[in-house]
Amino acid sequence: METQGFFLNLFKEMIFPKGSIFSKVIAKSPTYNFTLMCLSKGADIDTHTSTKNGCVYVLNGKGSFKLFDKEIAMEEGVCIFMPANAPHSLRADEDLAILLSLSN
Repeated sequence: METQGFFLNLFKEMIFPKGSIFSKVIAKSPTYNFTLMCLSKGADIDTHTSTKNGCVYVLNGKGSFKLFDKEIAMEEGVCIFMPANAPHSLRADEDLAILLSLSN
């Protein structure tokens, strides 16, 4: 856990590997996890759940997020809250970068 705090420019950390997903843990402790995720155009993450509460903040790009049975358009500035154990999936319609935060 970082006790002094820190800063970084998430836009400079973004990498979009062709046809794949880049993931980088930004900060982590026993109670939270912040991860930068970059999905190249066409990449997707199948339906899954997490035992933690989650928040997805779209940094740039466009895509589609499915939470339970609701389809949510992902675009810059969209913030999506997911309760623990909520089924969700996502797809990148163009290069898509999100900040994922998980907490107990």
